[in-house]
Amino acid sequence: MHHLNGRKIVVASHNDGKLREFAELMEPFGFEAKSAKHYGLAEPDETGTTFEENAYIKALAAAEATGLPALSDDSGLVVDALGGQPGVYTANWAEKPDGTRDFAMAMRKTEDLLQEAGATQPAGRTGRFVAVICLAWPDGHAEYFRGEAEGTLVWPPRGELGFGYDPVFVPDGHERTFGEMTATEKHGWKPGQPTALSHRARAFQKFARARLGSP
Repeated sequence: MHHLNGRKIVVASHNDGKLREFAELMEPFGFEAKSAKHYGLAEPDETGTTFEENAYIKALAAAEATGLPALSDDSGLVVDALGGQPGVYTANWAEKPDGTRDFAMAMRKTEDLLQEAGATQPAGRTGRFVAVICLAWPDGHAEYFRGEAEGTLVWPPRGELGFGYDPVFVPDGHERTFGEMTATEKHGWKPGQPTALSHRARAFQKFARARLGSP
């Protein structure tokens, strides 16, 4: 069995929002979690067609380059009325010709497609955020932890917290969007609490229980 014997782990992401969330989630466990960007690693091409495949590509590349265990996630928004789009292409919908990302543009694209599909009422605007965390070692061994957060898409966007599509997503059981929630509210979990709120926190919760001895 592969072990996390050391206290160093690479977070295989260049996304500042994800890095911030992972840092907050890892902090209680005493790990030194530095990013792929910190190690000067290039972003590998995400050629997978599933969240699991893309998470593995990123984690393995970072693990092989550093010789350390690497943690990555691939996540996205799955909209029922759009046949599961944007899914693994969630970030691609925000890409501009100059290589930067504009999530306001991506949210508008999603809303335009919902309108075209006639999805104007809450019952027709359901979806979920999905996150798959991959923990990989330099020898190629990998483990996966999946988290999902069900909710409804709203328009116009609300809130300036979080990142990505957070301002248009209201998780089930709540009235505010992820974009209106603080990081503590959005994660909705810390060691000793039973249930996480966000998709990434739910995936991380499974990882923590399996690998970090969290209750």
